[in-house]
Amino acid sequence: MAEFEFAVPTSADTFARLAVELHDAPGVEETVDAVVQFALQALNCTYAGVALHSRGSRANIVAVTDPIVADIFERQISTANGPLVVALRDRTTILIRDTKVDDRWPEWAAKVAELGVRSVLDVPLAIGNGAGPSVGVLGLYSPDADAFGQDDEAIAHILARHASIAVASARHEETMAQAVDARKLVGQAMGILMERFDVDGDRAFAILKRYSQDTNTKLRDVAQRLVDTRKLPH
Repeated sequence: MAEFEFAVPTSADTFARLAVELHDAPGVEETVDAVVQFALQALNCTYAGVALHSRGSRANIVAVTDPIVADIFERQISTANGPLVVALRDRTTILIRDTKVDDRWPEWAAKVAELGVRSVLDVPLAIGNGAGPSVGVLGLYSPDADAFGQDDEAIAHILARHASIAVASARHEETMAQAVDARKLVGQAMGILMERFDVDGDRAFAILKRYSQDTNTKLRDVAQRLVDTRKLPH
């Protein structure tokens, strides 16, 4: 996990060094870990977390600095209601100055206040300026009422922009790596079929594809089964 110790946490040099840290992170998990740790030092917050959204699925909690954040996130994700949900859907920043008096999500706010959180700042992580769901949300929390000022919001937006680009890049690299692994796996499975049944590559691929369609199983999973067991699915 990355650690940041800067004398002036809001300087341009700080964000430049953060960008390097995010670029060097090996995956999405490490990337968002660096983001939330930086948020604790650069912003007036006690807790921080990141929830990411994938198309066709609900948001996932991927990094928190305290179990309280996971609780706050889960209460919203499970009910599809709360500032995090709105930030994701509308790509808009949500500021709650005091959970004890804010009336936009009264039931949720009351439970969050019981956890000892008074101020909430949810900033969307998004790529581009167009409409559509955002990549995720950076959630910032403080036990103090009215903890986040204009400077905090400005810094949070800069951090969110860095995080958005880094997360998108990490996701793309992971997807590419998975695609390469899948091609290698299918190639190994084809080699087994070619040797066992004395067929050419086109025929071997057709066999894998047929089993994939007949069993409603991903081609990669059919190949994995064949490589692991030397048998095709029934």
